[in-house]
Amino acid sequence: MVEYDAVIVGAGILGLSTAYHIKRENPNAEILVVDKLGAAGQGNTAKSACAFRCLFSSHTNFLLADSSVEFYRHVQDDLKVDLKLKFIGYLWLLCEEEYRELYPVLRNLAQEGFSYREYEAEELAQKLKMKTSFANDEEAKLMNLREVYKGIYIPKAGTVDADCLVRFYEEEFLKMGGKIEYGVKVDGFIIEPYEPLGIPGEPYFWQESGIAGVKTSKGPIRAKKTILAAGAWTPELLDEIGIECFIKPKKRQIFPIEAKTPELQQLLFTKEFSKEGCMPFTVLPKPKVFIRPFPDERIFWVSYSDDFPRAYKLEEEPKPEKNFYEYGIYQVLVKYFPQFKDRKPAAPFAGHYAINTLDGQPVIFEEKDLIVVGGASGSGIMKADSIGRIAAALYKGEEYAVLYGGRKFKVSDLSLKERKVEHEKLII
Repeated sequence: MVEYDAVIVGAGILGLSTAYHIKRENPNAEILVVDKLGAAGQGNTAKSACAFRCLFSSHTNFLLADSSVEFYRHVQDDLKVDLKLKFIGYLWLLCEEEYRELYPVLRNLAQEGFSYREYEAEELAQKLKMKTSFANDEEAKLMNLREVYKGIYIPKAGTVDADCLVRFYEEEFLKMGGKIEYGVKVDGFIIEPYEPLGIPGEPYFWQESGIAGVKTSKGPIRAKKTILAAGAWTPELLDEIGIECFIKPKKRQIFPIEAKTPELQQLLFTKEFSKEGCMPFTVLPKPKVFIRPFPDERIFWVSYSDDFPRAYKLEEEPKPEKNFYEYGIYQVLVKYFPQFKDRKPAAPFAGHYAINTLDGQPVIFEEKDLIVVGGASGSGIMKADSIGRIAAALYKGEEYAVLYGGRKFKVSDLSLKERKVEHEKLII
């Protein structure tokens, strides 16, 4: 049986970024990627909002995102690979309390050259034809909606095509001699003693043992290192062998709204913010319903990442919930943007966040010859390149990873045993 240097479970954005960087750093290594679906990025990567930003409350996430975005810019501008990368910006609409909490983060990031613009509520009301105040609106008060105090516009943010990004990593990995097998479901791990004695039923608890590959629907695949980048499916596989990863799946739903009315078209093609000539990716005050524009398709995506009492639960085929839009998102959305009145979603869909319940930061660690890469908590695309570089450094046993642009990152900071990161507060 062939033994690979590494087998990577999962051909989503994190799995393929990891595969690309490991192969780039180890050109002679035999690397295999397997995925149960029929093509790259068809799991939760395909169900992403496909947006990026560099605004996070933690310096760690800022560094991971900022470096990744710079790499994507390099791929599109210098390598001439169209990722459909558009810097439409992010617009955070904040109540006064939220603004006071966020201001120290903005001030600290500004010292590192981070750029942003502030807008007063009156300006936003004029530019976006939105409501920023709910005086005498009893419904808004019952719903605990917050008035807009200021808007923070982040120019280094925008949208990207997830399929184009995944395809870039896939094609480059294959060009370097990497291998990918689709339609291969991983059922578990091959566990063997490091010094086998030939005893039936081994390994026993008194033997030192580790992961020697994966059991799959197409038979066993042996590897010196196994890398698990299976997103929301990660804890399901790890629970079977008693390894904790602090990653849990939570359903997220997206509801597309077609810009069919003149009012919605005017909103979609708001030109005051970026050269792209469209509305920024916009986040409402608490609760943080967000609006993701698609000017080319003349459509908006609207969503809300609910927390309590949404269950941590893995669904093989998650379905969007009609009431979640009609009695939840819609009721909030139309209060701020009356343009959405009576609009119904077309072809809604649902996926999962793989949430790191410790601190909302990625998890990258090794145990028993198994490397775990995940827990991006809804921002995998915007941090994927940095995550792949850190995972590749861990594979090589290096203390530091060099992110795009030359910045160094200590690999153990995203581990579990030597973890050294801040709690992320800006998860949407």
